[in-house]
Amino acid sequence: MNATACYFVNWMEPENTAIARGLRRQDPDLLDRLIEQYQHRLLRYLIYLTGNRATAEDLFQETWLRVLERGRQYDGKHNFSTWLFTIARNLVIDLSRRRKLESLDSQAKDDETPLEIPDQSQPSAIDVVAHRELSERIMTSLAGIPADYRETMVLRFHEGLTLEEIAAVTRAPVGTVKSRLYRGMNALMPYLKGVRG
Repeated sequence: MNATACYFVNWMEPENTAIARGLRRQDPDLLDRLIEQYQHRLLRYLIYLTGNRATAEDLFQETWLRVLERGRQYDGKHNFSTWLFTIARNLVIDLSRRRKLESLDSQAKDDETPLEIPDQSQPSAIDVVAHRELSERIMTSLAGIPADYRETMVLRFHEGLTLEEIAAVTRAPVGTVKSRLYRGMNALMPYLKGVRG
């Protein structure tokens, strides 16, 4: 392991351990900080999975309730974000089962309006319009590919999770995650012809 990777691992370990201790104590300040830090990423992930902002907001609240209720289960050995996204994903799956839906794709088809992704910055008006057009095109494109590919791509490219973390969240082998990324990229290509970032 090189020096940079070793430093990163040693730096992350105490933070995850501190989060685990705080969750065991049900520390309200810690929970506030975690919500502040992860709120945009979590909501964006849930919007991508459900295809419906109102449903995503409900699941967002439920995810944080689960974090509070089950904080003792977080051991601090893995990144907090991996544990958080796993909880959120399981809630989406539970909701799908309750609604007797066959797949995550079915939820996206219920709402035909373009999905809105929370914006965290204050860009210029031109940047906002260009970003919105690009986002709508990407959202529409992502909705056209299989749910497994879409979820893997969102976790990797929007949430910045490693392949191992994605494997932990989705409970799929790393090889399957790699395959889904590759196939997802290939499935997106016809939709994104001519798009410039």
